[in-house]
Amino acid sequence: MPVIVYHVLFICLLVCVIMCLYRIGRGPSAADRAMAIDILGTVVVCFTALFSSLTGKSYYLNIGISWAMLSFIGTIALAKHLEGKSFDE
Repeated sequence: MPVIVYHVLFICLLVCVIMCLYRIGRGPSAADRAMAIDILGTVVVCFTALFSSLTGKSYYLNIGISWAMLSFIGTIALAKHLEGKSFDE
């Protein structure tokens, strides 16, 4: 892939990060903030996949997969907290 494509994709992902950070800071409810945090985790996984493709190093994909699993667990924990349930329910 040409380098210019990587640059455009990085800029698009940075715009997504800025929008997510805005929603985290100014979200009208906790659910909006939780959704923005979840999307931000997905954007980080996209960054690692793009960086892995750019450098040719496969261990960046391992970092992205680990981040996705941790993001999923964190989202589930936050959803249970917002519902008012304990973690063992």
